[in-house]
Amino acid sequence: MSSRHATPPRGLNATRSPLSQGRFGRMFRTLTPATFGPSEADNIANLAALADNMVGDFDPPKDGPDAEESAIPALYTYFGQFVDHDITFDPVSSLAKQQDPDGLIDFRTPSFDLDNLYGRGPNDQPYMYDSNGKFLVGDPLTGTGVPSAFDLPRFRGRALIGDPRNDENSIVSQFQGLMLRFHNRMVDDNDTYSFQDVQQRVRFHYQYVVLNDFLPRIVNATVLDDLKTGGRYDRGKLAYYHWHTYPYMPVEFSVAAYRLGHSMIRPGYRLNDADNMLLQIFPDPNNPDNNALTGFRSMGPGRAIDWGRFIDVDTRAYGVEDDSTNPDNKRRLQLAYRIDTSLVDPLRRLPPEVASNPASLALRNLERGWRLGLPSGQAVARAMHQTPLTDEQIKIGRAVDNPDPANDPQVPIASIANGAFKGNCPLWTYILAEARQFATKIPVPATGAPAAGITTPQLGPVGGRIVAEVFLGMMFGDASSVLSLDPNWAPVTGPDFKLKDLVTYALGQGVPLH
Repeated sequence: MSSRHATPPRGLNATRSPLSQGRFGRMFRTLTPATFGPSEADNIANLAALADNMVGDFDPPKDGPDAEESAIPALYTYFGQFVDHDITFDPVSSLAKQQDPDGLIDFRTPSFDLDNLYGRGPNDQPYMYDSNGKFLVGDPLTGTGVPSAFDLPRFRGRALIGDPRNDENSIVSQFQGLMLRFHNRMVDDNDTYSFQDVQQRVRFHYQYVVLNDFLPRIVNATVLDDLKTGGRYDRGKLAYYHWHTYPYMPVEFSVAAYRLGHSMIRPGYRLNDADNMLLQIFPDPNNPDNNALTGFRSMGPGRAIDWGRFIDVDTRAYGVEDDSTNPDNKRRLQLAYRIDTSLVDPLRRLPPEVASNPASLALRNLERGWRLGLPSGQAVARAMHQTPLTDEQIKIGRAVDNPDPANDPQVPIASIANGAFKGNCPLWTYILAEARQFATKIPVPATGAPAAGITTPQLGPVGGRIVAEVFLGMMFGDASSVLSLDPNWAPVTGPDFKLKDLVTYALGQGVPLH
């Protein structure tokens, strides 16, 4: 990406993208859907056996380094969730019957236009904005060591925001609040410009982070390099994601490849310095805890996030493993778990306000992929001219550096369900297993971190290529995106602008952006 700085063109009618509701579809239409048994009951039973192996034993949240941590700061997990809510929303999808993805409607515009933030704009949803085109924010939040934070605006506890899903947990909810503040500061720093001009600046900075920071974190560099010419992303390099009029939402992306974030979730997170702010992601069904991170309610007292625990806005100590008395452990930068074939235990039984029938997130993913007729991972690999992973390479378990046989079982996929998955791996599982083959040592932005870096699996030539092509294809297909309007654009602060800089700016720090 060039370091040339440019101002997004003014006067664009950008309250909504020119793209309207899209449709789901397939990238690999000619491939045969994968099945995992002779009957519906057999398919579900075998997928349930795989799902059970893909969820680890109970691991309570803790302070201090963890063997399953990657080098990716924890906020990227929830930034990925925020991105997902920007580009896709299917409220009518069901697990109850076989489905044709061509008949599903994506009620979220298939573009990075931040409609999950802006909704339908101040004319259609004036209750979200003030008279100056700034977002209304909610009540002040408190939190030990956090000087300034705000809840989302609410009515009877429900958030008044562009996408209600961005209130489903405390982390994505407070990140939504940061994005409100990012827009509001952009208004203050550019007070002579129209709402549409400010909105376009916000979108450009967000899209820049998606392309130049988020993608390189989760997709191996060799995959991204194949999509570039002269160091810039090249529309002509897209080999598998094509459309006739507007981009569509491929089920290989939405139901498989982009569900990588589920494996990155930690059992819990520390929000701030207070002793009671190390919280589980969901309440323990055997010991209900109303102080878990579940959302769709007003933020409780003391829950304001210290963002230095989620993203490297400042420099923290790496901490010391298994040392509960070490003061650095309590203030450290929390890191996302590795992309692998293992989900944390709280995802085994989702709370009823999140999902039910089945309540296991792993089984929901696997069953949805089967019902939507996804091909196997091996079939997709061959269609992409890749040598498929062997069954021996598809290990179900945590991708830690030195697996302990007692605590870190590494189960060959061919041994599960009497061989139902031999040479026939569900696409979602395959993509997670492939990431383990494309792990690299990445430095951690913390003092005292391992000098050699931390092993960090990244999406490979199947999963990474699907994600990258869909991201790029959506931007190239949107006439108002940064890649379409000004592919050489970079923020005024320089080409190294990252998610941490977006957070810093929203917090009122750093130089003005234009």
